[in-house]
Formats: sequence, C-alpha cells, structure tokens
Amino acid sequence: MKLQAEVDGTTSEVEVRRDGERLVARVDDREYELEISEPEPGIFLLKHSGRIFNTFALERRDGKSEVSVNGKSYGVQLSDPKGLRGSGIEHLHDDGLVEIKTAMPGKVVRILTAVGETVEKGSGVIVVEAMKMQNEMRSPKDGVIKEIRVLEGGTVNAGEVLVVIE
Repeated sequence: MKLQAEVDGTTSEVEVRRDGERLVARVDDREYELEISEPEPGIFLLKHSGRIFNTFALERRDGKSEVSVNGKSYGVQLSDPKGLRGSGIEHLHDDGLVEIKTAMPGKVVRILTAVGETVEKGSGVIVVEAMKMQNEMRSPKDGVIKEIRVLEGGTVNAGEVLVVIE
C-alpha cells in the first residue's frame, strides 16, 4: 500500500513491504532493504548497511505519531492518498466500533471514563505511560464507552485493545 508520510513538515510517498525478517521500504524514489526484529513488543531493531537502528512509536494527542530512531524523535503523520487507510485507530466507522490500542508496552496510569459513559470526539479516555512518557489517548469519535479491558496500574502489551467505543 502506498501512503503519504509527513515527517516534521516534509511530505514523502512511502511504500513498505515485509517478508519475514526482511523489510523493503521505498521513500519517494529511494529504496531501502532492511533486516527487522522485534526484541520487545513495539520496539524494533532495523539493520541497514551494517548499522542498527533502535525504533519505536507513540501516538500523540494531536493524532500524529512520535517516532524515535536511535533516541531522536520525529513527528509523523501517515495518510492514504486514496482514502483507504484510517488514522491508525483500528475498526473506525461512524456507526460502528472503535478499538483504542496501545502502540507500545506500558502501564495504565489513569482511566478517564467508565463503561456506559458518553464521550465526545477528542476527549481523553485513558492515559498510558510508556518509555517514561505519559500519553493521553483520546476518542476519535462521539460515542459511548462499551468496554474497558484494562485496570489502572496494570501493564499492557503493544497492540493490546484498551477501550472499545460504540
């Protein structure tokens, strides 16, 4: 799938293909072949031309992602020019369910809502701490909290569903 990536104000066309531990990334008209491993959930090691890059990503409050590569952070916004891909929130439909997931392993600091509570688009739902940074995850739509699948103080894995909004 071809996407557009805005990285700190610069837009590029990006296409990524993964085949096991091999990753091919095309950025504009440059192609990179990388070896990839995931030593911990949500933390990736990329190897290119004998160099190793330690990477992870966090979703920010403004809907963009904060991507760290060897300790240097970048603001990244992905979009599908054909409109086929959402904002990174899984199963987003105006009349359906939204699953809010964590991008990295961490700890649930606060749950800001309760099951059955009505939330507005952009309102805080849950706060997760990962890599010593607290990330308030917000509702991507108006809706009602259907499920909260975690407890305050509990640990979560990368990709784990935290809250379901209907």
